[in-house]
Order: sequence, then C-alpha cells, then structure tokens
Amino acid sequence: MQERGSQRGGAGPVLFRRPGAREVRVVADALRAETAGGALLLAATVAALVLANTPARHAYYHLQHVRVGPAALGLHIGVAEWAADGLLAIFFFVAGLELKRELVAGEMRHVSAALVPAVAAVGGMVGPAIIYLIINAGHPTARGWAIPCATDVAFALAVLAVTGRFLPAALRAFLLTLAVVDDIGAIVVIAVAYTSSIKVAPLAAAIAALGVFWLLQRLRITHWWVTVPLAVVIWALVHDSGVHATVAGVALGLLIPVTVAGETESPAEHLEHLIRPVSAGFAVPAFAFLSAGLTLSAQSLQQVFTGRGGIGVLAGLVAGKAIGVFGAAYLTATFTRARLSPGLSWADVFAVAVLSGIGFTVSLLISDLAFGEGSARATVAKTAVVLASLLASVLAFGLLVVRNRHYRELRAAEAAAAAQAGA
Repeated sequence: MQERGSQRGGAGPVLFRRPGAREVRVVADALRAETAGGALLLAATVAALVLANTPARHAYYHLQHVRVGPAALGLHIGVAEWAADGLLAIFFFVAGLELKRELVAGEMRHVSAALVPAVAAVGGMVGPAIIYLIINAGHPTARGWAIPCATDVAFALAVLAVTGRFLPAALRAFLLTLAVVDDIGAIVVIAVAYTSSIKVAPLAAAIAALGVFWLLQRLRITHWWVTVPLAVVIWALVHDSGVHATVAGVALGLLIPVTVAGETESPAEHLEHLIRPVSAGFAVPAFAFLSAGLTLSAQSLQQVFTGRGGIGVLAGLVAGKAIGVFGAAYLTATFTRARLSPGLSWADVFAVAVLSGIGFTVSLLISDLAFGEGSARATVAKTAVVLASLLASVLAFGLLVVRNRHYRELRAAEAAAAAQAGA
C-alpha cells in the first residue's frame, strides 16, 4: 500500500493499513502475557473512572444502558449487561479450558501437587465470606457475602509477572492452580446463590445442546461454522433459563478434549492459544470499562469506610483472602502428606495469599448480581472492591519484591560458589 501511495504523488506512507500476519501474531502473543492483559484491564478501569467523574459521565452512563439485540429471543439488553453476560462468558470459557488442561495434563492431575493450592483456593473463598458475614450479619447487605470471595487472575498474574524474574516458577504454578479453582468456585456460587428462578425448558434444551457439543468434540467435528453457532445457542439458552450465562462458558470449556489419539496438538491448548488474546485484549477490559465507572465523592467514600457492606468487602478481600489462603494451605500441609512444591517457602505462599486479595472482575459482577445493577449498595460494594484490590496489589507487590530480592541474592551466591569451586 505504501508503493500505491507513492505512485499517487509521493503522499508518504499510508497510516492505516491492514495489519499483516506478523503484526497480528505479535499483538496476539503480547496479549497472552499476563502483563499486557493486566495493563489493558488497568487502562480500561482508569478510563471508566475518569469518564464517570467528569462532565462526560452522562454519555458514559447512556452507553452502559443502550439496549441492543433481538427482543424476540429475550436478548434486547443493555450494553453493560451484554458485557457481563456475554463477554465474561469468553473469559470463563478460557477458565474452563485451563481447568480441563490442569486436571488432565497439568499440576492438578497429581493430587499431592494440587491439594495444597486447591484447598488454599477454597480457604480463600470461605475466609472472606465468613468475615463479610460476621460484619453484615442480620443486615440486608449480607446478600453480598460472595463479593470478596473471587480473585482476579489477570491482575494477580500481572503483578506477579512484573515483580521480578528471580521468583521460582513454582510460585506461578501455585497461583495458577489457586486461580483456576477460585474461578470455578465463583461460577458455582453465581449459579447457586444468585439464580433467583430457573426456567426448566431452556435449561433442559441447553443441557441437550451441550450433549451435542460434547459428541461433536468426540467425533472431531470441530469446524468453526458448526461449533461457534452451537456455542452461541447454548449461551442464549442458559441466559434465558435464568442461570447466569457465564456458566455456559465454563461448561463449554470443560467439554473440549485435552488429548486426542493421533493428534500431536492438544485441542484445548490450541483453543486457549487462539481465544486468550480475545479474552485478555477485549472481553475482560470491555467488561471493566462498562462496569468500573463509579462516580466517586466524599459521601460515597465515607460509605465504604463506615457502612457494613463496604467494610465487609475491604476486610474480606485484604484480610480474609490472606488468612484464608495461607491458613488453609498451612493446615493442609501440616495435617496431610501434601507438601509445597520444591523451591517454595511459606513466605512465598503468604505473598501469594495477599496477592489473591485482588478481586476485581468477578467481584464487580457479583456486586451487581447481589444488589442490582446501578443500586446504591452495588456502587458502594464496587468502590470497596476497587480500593481493596488496589491495596492488596500494593501490599503484595512489596512482599513479592522482597522475595524476588531474596532469590536474586540466593542465585548470586550460588553462582559465586560455583565459580569459586571451578577455580
């Protein structure tokens, strides 16, 4: 296209040309890295907060509530609801793929290796819920008990990735296993605790369609023009049933095979490789942009620090997560034969426990499910989620920097010892 521009009078390079395969591949690979996805999520959140606290707030709120979609199918809904029900289904589809891979070929296939982080994830959900319920017992805000239970894997992995390159690889594996179990726990909570009524007919149809999807996977009929429309139909049926539509994403991910006889490439890994950039680069940031726009004021911040709901979220995410994750992991290792992965120490686990207090994406979703989108209680809960996630990020970053320095010095000492022995 540059040559064409030159032939038309030397107008210079074309600014907006179609990206080539190499550019697309570079962008996709960048989005598969935790730092890129976390950076986009942070940028989308900041943009939403800026718009919601400037004269542009009216245009922002109008965008959230613009209704699109076919009314005949019950899908004439607001853009923000499309983001929560549709885009997050992509995120949970990737989570389902991760869980399937971990169960079949990853750390979780070995009970001894998976037990500590898996139980830690459960503790990281139970601990915050207990703290929240203690603070909110007997109050209408008790319905939000699940808000501080979720960990945002994109933010958490991004903080871990930028901390330093000397941290042991087992630390990332621990966090990944914890996050996968946490995501599935969040889906179970959403499906059970925040489903008010269920329509049997569309739910039964969705289950039948999932059976067809499973059969197609077994027969290796995986043409996109067959599986993608079927997946959309399943999502629409689950949405219509009253169960939160993100459950469809996890269910579909779990039905993708990890290994297939005669094939060298794992179908689950191949799909995860293709879809993760869409999830990290568009779905999750778009949801954050449409959900995190909170109008901040002295009064709203005061409600976070004085109201039961806000205090429960803050205490649940910052303290409950750290206590729950670390306590469950320590007790499991103490009273069972399970052990930490080689190379990890309990100081590393505590740093990850604090890091798991970043409960952004799913916590924002549950805030709306618990109290109603746009309600005063949901706004307070979301504000508390943002503040608690920021605080947990800062605390975890400090702890991980200390651990990174420890491992850097340890490696330097080992290198010096090896050099002295060689001399």
